[in-house]
Amino acid sequence: MGNLLAFLGVNDEEERLYRALLRRDSSASGSEESGRDEPTSSEQSALDGLVALGLATRNTHGAIRPVPPPRAVDTLIDGRLRRLREDLESEAARHSVIESLFRERLTAAPSPRADTDDHSRMITQLHGIEAVREAIDELTFFARTEDLTTEPTGRLTEESIAVSHPINMRLLRRGVRMRMIMGSAILQHDTTLTYMRDLVSHGAEVRISHHPIERVIIVDRSAALTPIDPAHTSVGALLVREPGLVATLVTLFERMWAAAEELPGEDTDLPSDIEREILVMLREADKDETAARRLGVSVRTYRKHLAVIMRRLGAANRVEAALIALEKGWLN
Repeated sequence: MGNLLAFLGVNDEEERLYRALLRRDSSASGSEESGRDEPTSSEQSALDGLVALGLATRNTHGAIRPVPPPRAVDTLIDGRLRRLREDLESEAARHSVIESLFRERLTAAPSPRADTDDHSRMITQLHGIEAVREAIDELTFFARTEDLTTEPTGRLTEESIAVSHPINMRLLRRGVRMRMIMGSAILQHDTTLTYMRDLVSHGAEVRISHHPIERVIIVDRSAALTPIDPAHTSVGALLVREPGLVATLVTLFERMWAAAEELPGEDTDLPSDIEREILVMLREADKDETAARRLGVSVRTYRKHLAVIMRRLGAANRVEAALIALEKGWLN
């Protein structure tokens, strides 16, 4: 049989070994497993490779078990898509594709929706919701470290969620730290609350403010969007790139963040799905790179989740986090 998994980045030997594990797992009993000879160093290295690929797992006793085929293939596909996306984004950046396309706008007549398309302007007026969404698309595409957002109303329409969801997921997949402050009305709006909890499960940090907050979006602490008319956000926004003003808006955000409360979970005493998976990785993976690959996230995102878990548990290190999680019943 040919290598059916080659297109997913699995070589002949890795596929052969994975198939052997599947056959062994389906035919062997627990007692038979315990009586097997220890693998040689070369075999152990090959098994470690399967664990790194997400095709196998290692339990606390060091025993290797194959990951079920649907989950294994799904992990391989996610990894391939992630690497492909990273390659394409790097290539687009290397050739300045976005910048080149934006230059086409500079040669055209001024847009009626914005006072100017010249990025050298420190403050630009964007008129209309479509112009604002275009600016958000541009800013988030280039985001590399941080995205700060507030929503004073605490309520998002289904249309707004449909527009923002792919943008937010793209940021989280890249390991961009996302912090959001929502107005307290979110607690009475199930659609928005469910959406925020979904973002949190993927690594976002969300807090609720019971005090009035200002509407602002800040990307990488280098650009910000604020409404032209806070009472009518559909009118448009100011795109601010002036360093002093952006720094002031960041300070404002940090004050609002410090005064806000954590978003309550469906059960605040239980870990989210991603937190539970990361806690399992603390036992099964000896390297962050291996754990991140198996979970289909970047190393940066994995470490960010881990830091949140340690804060929740009040743990000083990873070993202590695993022990406290075990005591709390977060780990079986």
